[in-house]
Amino acid sequence: MNNLKVMNILADETRYQIYQYVLRNQKPFTVQEIAEQFNIHPNVARLHLTKLCEIGIVQAEFVKSGKGGRPGRVYNATEQGINISFPKRDPEKLLSWTLSYISQIGDSAIESIKSISYEDGYNEMSSLLNKTKLKNSLTFEEKIDLLSEAANQVGYIPSIIEKDGVKQIILSIYNCPFMNQLHGNAHVICACHESFLKGQIDVLFPDSNIIQIDSMLNSCDSCKYKINIKVSHKY
Repeated sequence: MNNLKVMNILADETRYQIYQYVLRNQKPFTVQEIAEQFNIHPNVARLHLTKLCEIGIVQAEFVKSGKGGRPGRVYNATEQGINISFPKRDPEKLLSWTLSYISQIGDSAIESIKSISYEDGYNEMSSLLNKTKLKNSLTFEEKIDLLSEAANQVGYIPSIIEKDGVKQIILSIYNCPFMNQLHGNAHVICACHESFLKGQIDVLFPDSNIIQIDSMLNSCDSCKYKINIKVSHKY
């Protein structure tokens, strides 16, 4: 049975209620009885019952009335019914298991996940850069625009300051996307986040360095990273 068809047919509230009614009562019903029960026109009741028959959860049969004449059609729920199930998706639990496993393995696993997150950040920024027509001659401002676009996707807000020939990018995040997983796993999450950012930044500013200056783990309002960039004729 096509699950999509089943869902489309049962999506109609009246049709679903008719099926539940027939299923609960476990006896045959005529079109007229269903129409009266749900206060709808018999033609509408017949349409709903026909649709339920199409997906096999209701069946129709002819029975003699005992008064002569043509047999009448009645409808009742099929014995097998229908079972539509969807696996429960719980990415939070899967993430929790993964982080706990990494923590248990120790430093070697943390270094591996940092390498993976760095590569992910690097590749993501490289992909954005390759979409630009002047990827080899972008101005500082254009690179910042790219960084802003990427940073915003993971919740970071960039700002720029310049002091003593050094431009600094401050990336602030006020709502960590992994807040629910920080307890017991903060060192792993923060290491991955920082490596991801480092990968993105290295694409645009290879000579820069990144330093965390605030952390929500220290009761700060936000997590902040400072990226120092030497000012040159390129920028």
